[in-house]
Amino acid sequence: MTRPTRAQTLIAGGVVVAIVATLVAVALAGGHHSKATATHAASTTGAAARRPGGVIAPLTGLRDPTSGAAHRPALTIKIENTNLADPQIGLEQADVVYEEVVEGRITRLLAIFQSHVPAVVGPVRSVRRTDQSVVTPIGGIFVYSGGAAYAIASIRTAPVTLVDETRAGSAMFRDRSRSAPHNLYGRPAALFAIGGTPVPPPPLFSYRSAHQTVPGVPVTRVDVGLGAGFSVSYRWDAVHDAWPRSVDDPATEASDPHVAPNNVIVMFVDYVGGVGVIGSEAQLVGQGSAVIFTDGRRIDARWARSDRSKPARFSDATGALVRLTPGQTWVELAPIGTPITSF
Repeated sequence: MTRPTRAQTLIAGGVVVAIVATLVAVALAGGHHSKATATHAASTTGAAARRPGGVIAPLTGLRDPTSGAAHRPALTIKIENTNLADPQIGLEQADVVYEEVVEGRITRLLAIFQSHVPAVVGPVRSVRRTDQSVVTPIGGIFVYSGGAAYAIASIRTAPVTLVDETRAGSAMFRDRSRSAPHNLYGRPAALFAIGGTPVPPPPLFSYRSAHQTVPGVPVTRVDVGLGAGFSVSYRWDAVHDAWPRSVDDPATEASDPHVAPNNVIVMFVDYVGGVGVIGSEAQLVGQGSAVIFTDGRRIDARWARSDRSKPARFSDATGALVRLTPGQTWVELAPIGTPITSF
């Protein structure tokens, strides 16, 4: 399945200016941050981490001077990742984002929020079998639009509060200026208020302190070949200590500079049932290879996860635990054999 081009998106949804204007109007009603103010959010939260007081946010390793992260569960929201979803809202404020391959070899995102509460997030889409394995270690609240019966049965095995469109009330809304199903959005403040446990969630990764050295080799770019229209590139930005992300669009190399994680993890995983096949599931318990990009360096690693209730552990070639840069992390759940290039 080919990712629609940005030109096709404009034809389907009207001019970009009109789309953005509509979303801004909706956001103003609910206090939405603009993408401009969120540009390189990792760098601004890094500054906040240097302020005294507050708590360490478990899913970023950054200091939260407001201590709000001590009083919230994890909030995971399924996000569409085709061009018909543009502009995606709120991703730059997620603590962790997982990208999974689904039917037709398109990808979907699981955006996990905890240290920040953006006003609006979306577009929200449906659950898949892989999702329960991602969220089980952190619990909290899982937000989705609906899904096939087998996928809903799967997510019900995870220790999360489930919120779909029928149960959300005013915590979710549809932007009537856009076509369904690409127009469903969530209001995280209201979604957090629904409640979930544990509070706060346990960390998914280990983070290094300022004096710890980073192993691996220096690189300035990484390309992950997830397939036509969904391959992604990350370029090292030393000024902001981040990896701005771009998507391989058939018509144009589209870039979203406001999405710039501090860490990128490529986990090579087996999709049980077949890559891109309806009902398949990424096998996230066990072990496999991984490549980690942090602080401008590439670390060839291994991942191991003994139990669904525990997060994966990442170790380098010496067996030492890999520690990440405090900040946002993107995890690419890449099928085994996915080409990856860095230089």
